[in-house]
Amino acid sequence: MLAMIVARAKHNVIGKDNQLIWHLPKDLQYFKKLTTGHVIIMGRKTLESLPFLLPNREHWVVTRQTDYVPPYEGVRVFTSPEAAAAEAAKLDVAYCIGGAQMYESFMPYADVLYVTEIEHEFEGDAYFPTIDLNA
Repeated sequence: MLAMIVARAKHNVIGKDNQLIWHLPKDLQYFKKLTTGHVIIMGRKTLESLPFLLPNREHWVVTRQTDYVPPYEGVRVFTSPEAAAAEAAKLDVAYCIGGAQMYESFMPYADVLYVTEIEHEFEGDAYFPTIDLNA
């Protein structure tokens, strides 16, 4: 099963300059609770923005760079969202954690969305795809 987990502000803003704009300890605890012990899937820029690998999680990265060497050992590399989604489908759950391009690419494969709504306007340059929650 593929799940997506995101915190988004008004207008679907999720970040700026490849960073989160906010610091919400309770949301980070929720993220940790859900993702610990599972696969987390992210884009190259998101992986490279991490100061270290998140403990007790298997990290998968999706990049178009066929010769990509991750900055950390033990990261599994996929060259397409389709390939990563096919592998994720074999698991109990894998979490797509961003960034914006990954959310867009994985939306057709997502079984579950975990969305934290932040009722505040932020200036950003990364956005979560618009979704119809009534569909």
